[in-house]
Amino acid sequence: MDIQVIGVRGLPLIQKGDDLPALICDRVAFEDGDILAVASSVYSKAKGFTRDLAAIVPGADAVRIAAKTKEDPRFVQAVLDSSADVLLEHPFILSELPSGHIGVRAGVDHSNIEDGRLIVLPPDPMGAAEDVRSGIHRITGKDVRVIVTDTCGRAFRRGQTGIAIGWAGMTAIDDYRGDTDLFGHVLEITEEAVVDEIAAFANFVMGESHQGVPAVVFRNCKAWKGHDMVYFTPEEDIIRAALKKNKKD
Repeated sequence: MDIQVIGVRGLPLIQKGDDLPALICDRVAFEDGDILAVASSVYSKAKGFTRDLAAIVPGADAVRIAAKTKEDPRFVQAVLDSSADVLLEHPFILSELPSGHIGVRAGVDHSNIEDGRLIVLPPDPMGAAEDVRSGIHRITGKDVRVIVTDTCGRAFRRGQTGIAIGWAGMTAIDDYRGDTDLFGHVLEITEEAVVDEIAAFANFVMGESHQGVPAVVFRNCKAWKGHDMVYFTPEEDIIRAALKKNKKD
């Protein structure tokens, strides 16, 4: 494959009510089969998934956790409000969202937004990806695959990388089980998280500070078959079990 990577430049600062698919389509001539990776932050801003810090009243748990993390209790309350389960409270909050995504501070962010405001992740990331995909199809008639991305730290390694929190028009996993390698060996466990690999490269193009490139198009990517079971079940996830045990102890 010769894959073309196109950063979508020239987008304005996104405000609530903006038609994000239309703004992107004004700057990209999409082709069938393209993959659009879009930062969750701009989708959230367009849909109004933001909060004013001054309007948040922290509860007892937020005050208690903030004393340990040295964070604003109002910010901690926003994190707790976005969380379905808290796996770790200190030295940082690690929580599960209703979507199944597990991330630091539930993905709540105060960067790339005005002072005193917070961006929260889309409550339905899969629906968000489908929303953008259908918007692009409505405008252009093209069949475009969409990934909604966020940045996330990794266990055992320093540094953040982009990951997919929602996707539409493709499966998350390219399932190689049952296929054979170059020597004819049958693959038994190989499941490639393609949406995360694309999200990570998109994040490299987007940048993490003032670059102003919240969307990236990948052209000439192959199609693949697989499934969407990215998240381990609680019974399968040994890291979650260890964190929960440590929290109780």
